Amino acid sequence: MKQLRTLLLGLVIPVFSIAQTTPEAKPTFTDENLEVVAETGKFQPIGVAVSKDNRVFVSFPRKAKDYQFGLTEIVAGKRVAYPDEKWNEDGPESSHFVSVQDLCVDDQNNLWVLDSKPAPKSSIFKSEDQEVEEGKFKLIKINIDKDKVDHIYTFFDLDKTISGLNDIRVDTKKNIAYLTDPGQSAIVVLDLKSGKTRTVLKNHASTVADSTIVLTYHGEPMATKDGKPFSSNANGIALTKDYKYLYYKPINQRNLFRIETQYLADETLTDSVLATHVEDMGRTSTSHGLIADETGNIYITSSTDYSIKYLTPEGDLMVLTRDSRLLWPDSFGIGSDGYLYFSCAQLHLQPTWNKGISKVEAPYKIFRVKLPNQ
Repeated sequence: MKQLRTLLLGLVIPVFSIAQTTPEAKPTFTDENLEVVAETGKFQPIGVAVSKDNRVFVSFPRKAKDYQFGLTEIVAGKRVAYPDEKWNEDGPESSHFVSVQDLCVDDQNNLWVLDSKPAPKSSIFKSEDQEVEEGKFKLIKINIDKDKVDHIYTFFDLDKTISGLNDIRVDTKKNIAYLTDPGQSAIVVLDLKSGKTRTVLKNHASTVADSTIVLTYHGEPMATKDGKPFSSNANGIALTKDYKYLYYKPINQRNLFRIETQYLADETLTDSVLATHVEDMGRTSTSHGLIADETGNIYITSSTDYSIKYLTPEGDLMVLTRDSRLLWPDSFGIGSDGYLYFSCAQLHLQPTWNKGISKVEAPYKIFRVKLPNQ
C-alpha cells in the first residue's frame, strides 16, 4: 500500500474521516477563489465536461419533478438544450435522452454522453418505480465542433437487470471506454470498435462498498426513512492523460485504487489475474467524482468536509478548495483556461435521505476554481 500524506497550509494533518461527527449547525466558511459559473435553479446538475475551447456542458438526471433538459451547454450563465431541443424532448429511446448521468470530453474534442437509467435496485437515487425490471443505457458520441451525434452505443450485451452505469472515461489510444458500474460492483470495459463490453473486477475489494462506512452530515447519518444507510460501490473514475492508469473507488470506501489500462485492455486476463494488478493508493476521502489533469494530479470530491482535494504524483493529498457551499460536489471537467469545473448535486439533501423532506438549498450551482500553480 502506498502511504499518502495530507497537506493543508503546508502542514501534515490526518485524513478527514468519511463518517466523521460534525456539529449540528451547518458550517459557514468561504473560499474567495471559488467562482460560480452558473445557477441551474431547481434542476439537479450531475455530469460536467469542458471542451478544448472551454465550452461547458452539464447533464441532469430525469426525475419525476424538476426536469427540463437531460443535456445542456452553459451559454452566458444559462442552460441551453444540447445538441438540440429534439434530443431533450420525450420520444423514442434511440433518439432521445432517457436520464443523462455522466459526461467527458476526449482528446479529440468529442463529447461522450452516458445516458443511464438503472433499474431501481441498482440506482443510487433510489427510484420509486419498482415496476421497472431493466435499466436503459446508451453512450452517445457527439462531435462538438459540428454539434452533431456521431455514434450511439447500446450496451447490447450488458445485464440491464442489475447494471447501474455511473461514470465514464474514454481512451482514444486503445479505442476503449471505461465505466464504473455500482450495480454490478465492477468496471465495464467497452470496445468502441465492436460495441461489445466486458465486466471486470466484479465484487473485488476495490469495487465493493465498505458496509461499515456510513456517510454522516451534521451528526446525522445519510439514510432512508427505514434507516438504511446510503451506499455505493465503484463510482468515480479518472483516466490519466497518458492513458496509463485508471483510478477508481466506491463512494463508501476510504481508499483510492488504480490499475494500468494495459491490463484492462487485455481480453485474455481473468479477473483473478487482473486483481493482482490493482494498486491500493491509500486513504483519501469520500468521493463521488474523480478526474486527472495534465500534470498527473487526481482530483477527488470530499463532501463530508465540503472540499475538493487532489492526490499529487508524489503521493501527497492536498486541499484545493474548501467552502460550505460545496454540497455534494459531484462531477468534474477541466478547461484549457486553467480551471477545474464541477457540479454540486446536493444528493444528501434530497427527500430520500431526509425522511421525505427536501433540504435542498436552491438554486443548484456549477462552480470553478483555479488549478494548482495556475
